[in-house]
Amino acid sequence: MTTADEGLRALAAAGVLCAYLGLCAGIWRGVRARRAEAARAAAALAPAAGAATPPWLVLHASQTGVAERLAWQTARALHGAGVPARIASLAQLGAEELRGAARALFIVSTYGEGDPPDAAAPFARRVMAAAPALEGLRYGVLALGDRGYQRFCGFGRVLDDWLRTRAAAPLFERIEVDREDPAALARWQRELAHLAGRELAGWAEAPGFAPWRLRQRRLLNPGSTGGPCFHIELVPPPGVALPDWQAGDLVQVQTPGAEGRPRDYSIASLPADGALHLLVRQQRGADGALGLASGWLTDGAAPGGEVRLRLRAHAGFRLGENAERPLLLIGNGTGLAGLRALLKARVAAGRGDNWLLFGERQAARDGLHREEIEGWQRAGLLERIDWVYSRDHAERRYVQHVLREQAERLRDWVARGAAIYVCGSLQGMATGVDAALAELLGRSALEHLAEAGRLRRDVY
Repeated sequence: MTTADEGLRALAAAGVLCAYLGLCAGIWRGVRARRAEAARAAAALAPAAGAATPPWLVLHASQTGVAERLAWQTARALHGAGVPARIASLAQLGAEELRGAARALFIVSTYGEGDPPDAAAPFARRVMAAAPALEGLRYGVLALGDRGYQRFCGFGRVLDDWLRTRAAAPLFERIEVDREDPAALARWQRELAHLAGRELAGWAEAPGFAPWRLRQRRLLNPGSTGGPCFHIELVPPPGVALPDWQAGDLVQVQTPGAEGRPRDYSIASLPADGALHLLVRQQRGADGALGLASGWLTDGAAPGGEVRLRLRAHAGFRLGENAERPLLLIGNGTGLAGLRALLKARVAAGRGDNWLLFGERQAARDGLHREEIEGWQRAGLLERIDWVYSRDHAERRYVQHVLREQAERLRDWVARGAAIYVCGSLQGMATGVDAALAELLGRSALEHLAEAGRLRRDVY
């Protein structure tokens, strides 16, 4: 090897080291900024100086924002009743702080089939694994879930069992909530009022469902080997202004005859589009019957007819501080909806440092919104697109396979400060992407990216 070759190798190694150090510094800055913002918001609940009663911990672990919203409602209601409360994410909680607490309320969701949400992964990894003794702690658990999953409220149940094994004493039996069931949430409020010794004033209920109008329904994949996939456009009734939302937010749709089980969908548009867009795949059960919500949106609701819905902020999938970063967007199927809204926001801001990696079945049948997306690329607003069509190859090929093929490019984007957004199916795609990212970046680096808000997921 020549001296020149050795110099080039040393220069390359130095470049890799600098990129890695830059990645670590960027992650740490993001973590500090998020913690500082949370601390400022929580300061409003701080007890007066010299207060005799230590604050209750109100702890949340949220995947789509519901647990965090309920935690803030809980903390504010307790504060209004004269009970000092300190709100925090489980990601911010250490073993020593939990051991020293007298009372704690845990409001936690479940990710997928029983796993902790992304926000609770550091707590499960560091605190629960450390198994601290908690004899002095009295606690309550509000477990959020969806009975459509086999392990309903899985993480809430695991957390409750773990607290009991650490000798913590329950204030009341665990309360499980199926899709924000009003009766279960009312029970939570009654338990809090009993503990506070007075009725809780100012409890903000979730906004009600409002009638919208189905403006357009268009089949996007005629002849597909997968289920029919529809572009849906919804608008408020005449005379009602279009409400505001952000890229990454969700909408809940209420189906006639099944009002207690609303269905969440990722919003695929921005208010500037003049309508709320959805991307809905028609589902059928084993007996051939249409799914409740997808059947209603894709077949049951008449064009021009009423669809009842409500918007849901999803802070965990918004751009937030990632608006100034390069963006890697990974998804499949109807997960394109959330990614499309994010891309629209980036296009509106003139940001072209975007990489879309998207999987479907066949190029000839399943090019969902492909013309629009490739138009953004031609305009210089989408740096790279990888279309991955699994049925167009002798061996099935998915987005996680392309991630591995693009390993060096992936590492380069992350070193440049990129944030990664994943949207689509939990089984197959999301689990495969997680395994590929951990393999290529390292599990520890991936966990730090999630803590810094640079890895965000909206999967189902």
